[in-house]
Amino acid sequence: MSKEEVRGSCEEDEEWKESQEFTAEEVCDSHCIEQNDKGFRCAIDVPSVLYKYIIGKKGETRKRVEADTKTSISVPKQGVEGQIVITGPRMAAVSSAVTRVELLIESFRRKQPFTHFLSFALNDPKIQEGFVRFKNEVLEQCSQDHGIDESIFQNPAKLHLTVGTLALLNDMEVTKACEQLLECQNFLRDITEGKPLPLEVSGIEYMNDDPAMVDVLYAKVNVKDGSDKLQMIADRLVEHFVSAGLMVREWDKVKLHGTVMNTVFRKDSTAEDGGGAGRQTLKDREAFDARNLLKNFGDYHFGECPLNAVQLSQRFSTDCTGYYTSAGSISFS
Repeated sequence: MSKEEVRGSCEEDEEWKESQEFTAEEVCDSHCIEQNDKGFRCAIDVPSVLYKYIIGKKGETRKRVEADTKTSISVPKQGVEGQIVITGPRMAAVSSAVTRVELLIESFRRKQPFTHFLSFALNDPKIQEGFVRFKNEVLEQCSQDHGIDESIFQNPAKLHLTVGTLALLNDMEVTKACEQLLECQNFLRDITEGKPLPLEVSGIEYMNDDPAMVDVLYAKVNVKDGSDKLQMIADRLVEHFVSAGLMVREWDKVKLHGTVMNTVFRKDSTAEDGGGAGRQTLKDREAFDARNLLKNFGDYHFGECPLNAVQLSQRFSTDCTGYYTSAGSISFS
């Protein structure tokens, strides 16, 4: 190889290294990679429940990432909240390891059961009274229909609309979610004009194709003036939380529904109807025949109530009113 070819090859190597350094800065713009006398360092906040997925069986996952990227990955002890620290001699190497770790985190985070959900409470006394009447009348008229019994009705104190679910895996993430909810205050009040939304809970629908094999029956909820303000609020909230990385988008539009009957309650009265990892599969559930129920109660009027808040509700919890414990909330007025 001539001197000119060697020089050209070296220049190409330097250009490649520079491009790698630039790429590293772009990839890690959400994390600060610091330079010190030993090379480069990046610290990532990771909930302790996810450490095991980064370490892997017998430490194999961590070792593989370290070997592939020529970096060192330090993980806190299990159960101790802290930061995963990645160090290496080159910024591009640290950046590559950060990307690999973040992909692992994202992949296994999606498999975690949800811990919180954004909710609109429908536990107004008038709605609860209407729901109890509905329950009693259905049991009186339809208890002979397959699968219909008292166990599959919602707890009246926990009647709600689910806007979206979140897996918040430590106190830091709960705090972040509360801060994000507060950021929604202004656009929410712009939509409601600073006033509660008057809701009407009337009519029922089911969630699958066969009315003889229903798993979830829900009440329809609308704003009394016929506007789409409730839908607008729900969609904007999901958009905001998805952008913040705290929620995964499931639908183009939020499917607002107030569950009144759910077969997931049949075996476990404390179960939730929002889905998530660990839920019963359809084959584990006994569906009910809703044909007579839909015929006799299709236009059932549960009542009317003002809605004045969205709450960050904690799954599997109960406050002094019987509703879910709230980690945070914002009001419409």
